[in-house]
Amino acid sequence: MTRILRAMPRMATPESIAPYGTLIEPTEDGSPFGAEDAELDLTQGTPRLYIMRLRQRPLLIRGITRHGRVTQCLASMKGEEWFIGLAEAGDAPEPEEIRVFRMGGDVALALHAGTWHAGPFFTAPSVDFLNLELTDTNETDHETLRLEEAHGAVIEILA
Repeated sequence: MTRILRAMPRMATPESIAPYGTLIEPTEDGSPFGAEDAELDLTQGTPRLYIMRLRQRPLLIRGITRHGRVTQCLASMKGEEWFIGLAEAGDAPEPEEIRVFRMGGDVALALHAGTWHAGPFFTAPSVDFLNLELTDTNETDHETLRLEEAHGAVIEILA
């Protein structure tokens, strides 16, 4: 029997996202590099910036993934709100260690290398996301933990 854990997303802030990455908020043009900017590591391969089109899927976290070699960045393209499940880099997380965040449509998320993540999730029929990673991230740097198989649980996002 699969346990269904329910998670109420909390609004992403720079402080709440800090253990997992950097919340990138709008700044004025010409602002110097600072603590609110992401420190990217794309030195382990060829960077790839693309627009990833995702179709709506259930707000259900069934698996969580990490990339150990890259600081992946995600941002909604048309101001759509979205959700993401996150757990700190390290050993595979227990379902109860996964935190769900509500991301505003005007921010980007730069994940620390190795951060476990599930999503993006959203309620619109489809959303386009800017995605910055490496050209081979999904082939050579992609570890996924299937929650139902490993822990007999899934996480329902309460939007």
